[in-house]
Amino acid sequence: MLFYKNEPSVQDPNILTKPSLTGVILVNLGTPDEPTPSAIRRYLAEFLSDRRIIEAPKWFWYPILHGIILRTRPKKVAANYKKVWTDDGSPLLNHSIKLAQGVAQNFPNNVVVKTAMRYGNPSIESVLSELRNENLQRLLVIPLFPQYSATTTASVIDKLSSILTQWRVIPEYRILTEYYSHPSYIGAICEQIKSHWQQKQKSEKLLFSFHGLPQQYINAGDIYQVQCTETAKLIAQRLDLKESEWIISFQSLFGPKKWIQPYTSDTLIKFGKEGINSIDIVCPGFAVDCLETIEEINIQNRKFFMNAGGKDFHYIPALNHETAHIDLMTKLIKENASNWMS
Repeated sequence: MLFYKNEPSVQDPNILTKPSLTGVILVNLGTPDEPTPSAIRRYLAEFLSDRRIIEAPKWFWYPILHGIILRTRPKKVAANYKKVWTDDGSPLLNHSIKLAQGVAQNFPNNVVVKTAMRYGNPSIESVLSELRNENLQRLLVIPLFPQYSATTTASVIDKLSSILTQWRVIPEYRILTEYYSHPSYIGAICEQIKSHWQQKQKSEKLLFSFHGLPQQYINAGDIYQVQCTETAKLIAQRLDLKESEWIISFQSLFGPKKWIQPYTSDTLIKFGKEGINSIDIVCPGFAVDCLETIEEINIQNRKFFMNAGGKDFHYIPALNHETAHIDLMTKLIKENASNWMS
C-alpha cells in the first residue's frame, strides 16, 4: 500500500486561465511581529532552531535554547526592540516592504515583486502560496544578504527547497546567492557615504561594521569573511581612501565562543582611548536598517566610543528604500531574469 503526503491545497482549479506570472521575492532575515517578550520568544525559537544558525546537535542545544535562552533573553531583547519600533512597526520589515514596492514599479504587471522573511512574517511559504495562486511560472529569489553565508543565504535556499519539495508542479526558479562585489552595489554604498560627507565633515576613520560569525564557521569553509573584506576594499578604493583611513570590524557576537575579529565594540573603545576623535561607521552587509544598526550600532556602540574618549560618532544609514537601492535591485532582477520578461 502506498501512502502520499497531503499536498497543501492552495491552487485555484481555474489557475490555467490566469496569465502566467514571474515572481520575485526579496528575502530578509526576519523580525518579531511586536516588540513584546512573547512575540520575540516565538521569533527566537524559530531563528535559533535553524541548524544553519546553531550547528550544535539538538540533544545539546535544545535544552539550552528552551531551558535558558527562551526564558531569559526575550525580555531583554524586547526592551531593545522598543527603542527602534516605529508607528509603522518593525524598521526592517517596513523598509523591506517599501523597497519591494519601489522595485515593483519598474516592471509590468506580470512581474510581481514581494517581500518575505526567512523567520517570522510574512513567511517565505505564505508569499510563495500567494504567487502560486496567481499562476506562478517563473521565480527569482534574492536574499538581501550581499555577502554569502551558510547562516543566511544557504538557510533561505534550505527553506525554499523544503517548500517546493511539497509542490507537484515546481516553477522554473533561480536564486541570486551573492552580490558583494557588484558595481551597482558598491556604487550605491559609496554614494550613501559621499552624501553623508557632503552634509557633515568627513571623520578621521571610516569603520565598516559587518555582522559577525563564529570563527569555527569560517574555519569550516564559510566564505562570508572573505567577501566582507572584498566589499570593504572595493568601497575604499572607489572612495580613494588610504589604508590608514578605514578598517573592518564585526558586530553582534552571541554566546561564549570566539567570533571573527576584530569586534566592533572593542575597535571603537580602542579608537576612543587612542585619541581618535571622530568616526564614520557604515554597515554594508545590512540591506536595510534594523535592530543591529539602529540600536546596537547607533546607540550601544556610540556610547562605547564616546565613553572611551571619542567626540563625534556618525552612523551612515543603510540603503533602505532609497532610489539607489531600488535601482540596484531592479538591475539585479533584469540581469538574472531578463529572458523571462522579453
